[in-house]
Amino acid sequence: MNYRNLTPSMSLLLAFEAAARHESYTRAAVELSLTQSAVSRQVQALEQQLGVVLFRREGRTVKLTEVGRVYQREISEALGRIRSATLHAIAHQAGGGNLRLATLPTFGSKWLLPRLHEFYRRHPEVLVHINSRIEPVDFATSGIDAAIVVASGDQPGLICHRLHAEELVVILSPALAASREVWTPEVISRQPLLSVANNPHAWGDWFTHHGLAHQAMRLGPSFELTSHLIQAVRADIGIGLVPRILITDELADGTLAIPVQPYASARSYYLVYPPRNQSLPALEAFREWLLEEPDMRA
Repeated sequence: MNYRNLTPSMSLLLAFEAAARHESYTRAAVELSLTQSAVSRQVQALEQQLGVVLFRREGRTVKLTEVGRVYQREISEALGRIRSATLHAIAHQAGGGNLRLATLPTFGSKWLLPRLHEFYRRHPEVLVHINSRIEPVDFATSGIDAAIVVASGDQPGLICHRLHAEELVVILSPALAASREVWTPEVISRQPLLSVANNPHAWGDWFTHHGLAHQAMRLGPSFELTSHLIQAVRADIGIGLVPRILITDELADGTLAIPVQPYASARSYYLVYPPRNQSLPALEAFREWLLEEPDMRA
């Protein structure tokens, strides 16, 4: 077997990977600063070299074949490793480097950003580029080096560092808190209950923990961001259930009240990344700093 046929040129692979990700030659061409016909020719050349059909042509659109989808997954992971190796080499030469970090939006704004100056004080040679993500990160295609997530356990295929056990607290406005002398779980269960879309079972777990009937639950509006839920609670729209780590400022200045004891959820915060990124200098520095932070000790 001619091994050269098994190692297509990088230009062919990049054209295929972009076209496969978008399932569009036109969008791939825009991304790669090429013409649509150039992307089409490169994909056809790759198909001829491999002797397989990677796309089905359906009018003016293209769809991956089954073998094309398998090939895309493998090529995307391989290109991710190449990009990571390149960044690794550049970082070693520069003595620091860049870290592309994904994090939950409210955690980023309420916990990470107020403390990041301390990281920069210790590591001025490193730049942390923060991306807000609610959905799981695809490390093969997103260009993200590491992520801070909330999960109920380790993530398959990723290196996971458990940072902090999630502790949920019921929150309400000071005015609402003052309207009753005693706030029991039963009283809380009869109020409009606000929730966050990425943790839809939080109130159900809380009800189970307190032995309350789920049929009595009065679910109010749902919010994509925890920060929006917090603002809704402050505006007396309802009662929220949020991680305590995200409301330390509001508790300190008295703009939120906690009527009952915190509840330990089954989830924790994790720093996660693919094994290929483990020795990136910027990630090593950030990981060491994060694991030393008192609030992040599990």
